Amino acid sequence: MAITAAMVKELREATGAGMMDCKKALAATDGNMEAAVDFLREKGLATAQKKANRIAAEGIVATALSEDAKKAVAVEVNSETDFVAKNEKFRGYVADVAAQALNTSVADIEAFLAEPWVKDTSKTVKDELAAQIAVIGENMNIRRFQQVVEENGFVSSYIHAGGKIGVLVDVQTDVINDEIKEMAKNVAMQVAALKPIYTNDGEVDDEYKAHELEIIKSQIENDPKMAGKPEKVISGAVMGRLNKQLKEICLMDQVYVKAEDGKQNVAAYVAQVAKANNANIVIKGFVRFETGEGLEKKNEDFAAEVAKQMGM
Repeated sequence: MAITAAMVKELREATGAGMMDCKKALAATDGNMEAAVDFLREKGLATAQKKANRIAAEGIVATALSEDAKKAVAVEVNSETDFVAKNEKFRGYVADVAAQALNTSVADIEAFLAEPWVKDTSKTVKDELAAQIAVIGENMNIRRFQQVVEENGFVSSYIHAGGKIGVLVDVQTDVINDEIKEMAKNVAMQVAALKPIYTNDGEVDDEYKAHELEIIKSQIENDPKMAGKPEKVISGAVMGRLNKQLKEICLMDQVYVKAEDGKQNVAAYVAQVAKANNANIVIKGFVRFETGEGLEKKNEDFAAEVAKQMGM
């Protein structure tokens, strides 16, 4: 039976499902409207679309590693409430998403959502997400994922606060033992705690430095304490502040959080461990995901969340 635009429109209005999902449902049911509605409900798409306008800014970050730890992935899956984010069913689903993302060959979320769901290839990742939304009862979103591959070493992972923050650290090394693995875990904890932006100052582009220099220069010129100071002194102060700022945002230049003297930076700590183990170690990069960063969050107290889940 030919599927018309009017039929698609009618089904969309009845279910709230997306246009392409409605067209697919009608094609699968030979244009039978009631059967198409059931088709969408079975897939969880009708329910999911009605929840799609709700803000999903809670959730968790999860990581998955290959058996040899040479490949890893971090994923963020959002829910509407922290109450659901702590639910074991939700966490199990996120673990399944991470397992699939570990081995996917696609690079963006749209392509990932379109690929077959490994645990049931009759569905796509998007179909399974919609089904989970229908079961769990909240809007959910697979927001992002990032893989890290290190053939000449390993990848270390760290999850903080039950999934609020997830970190991967890319470690290139010719020696792998417990002490070096512990070092990598400590560096991952550093990333979680101090939120660096870059691995080292070599990654900082000139545009960023120029922008920051202009801001710092204006700050110093407007500082009464610097009034009348020679240009050489002002220039030195500007560069001093920039270098201090770079040390705060570049992982290897940050003061190591466990430094006994309170001064040793991360680069010195890594070098110390490398020397003790007769190894060549390079921290090549890191991934840091924090749940909901950059997203608008709702203010709901715990009691309200419980009431909502109980239908009160």
